Amino acid sequence: MVAVDSFTELLDPPVYVVTAAADGQRAGCLVGFASQSSLSPVRFVVWLSKVNHTYRVARRARFLGVHLLRSDQHELAGLFGGETGDRVDKFARARWEPRGEGVPVLDDACAWFIGRVEEHADWGDHVGFCLTPVDAAAESLPRGSLLTLGDVTDLRPGHPAP
Repeated sequence: MVAVDSFTELLDPPVYVVTAAADGQRAGCLVGFASQSSLSPVRFVVWLSKVNHTYRVARRARFLGVHLLRSDQHELAGLFGGETGDRVDKFARARWEPRGEGVPVLDDACAWFIGRVEEHADWGDHVGFCLTPVDAAAESLPRGSLLTLGDVTDLRPGHPAP
């Protein structure tokens, strides 16, 4: 196996808060694996850990919310990245509103979109959710204003990695 640590250490992508609602349950988590995956039609993929509470709710959801945070929102990232919905109602401690299909949208996110789940890709300990954006909003921010993976390396996941 080829070590890719020297490659991935150069990366500092934004992190995302992904939210879902299904069967009367809400869930949300901090995600480091996500990217636009197609231009036409526009598609975006978020990867959720199979051990995560959000994954279990998202598998039943038709739509997911994907949020970007500003670099000064470490505390909000900590709520969604360091707690588990199995034990904590994260939405009781965050400002949010239900949007289309009841998807929780975080009021304090600097940008968000709701995406219709088109398909899933299961290639290991994470499952990719391919989304088609159906609603979105964003603030105008200068480059370098987003919370990135390098900003949250101190967080410990609510669920340990498998």
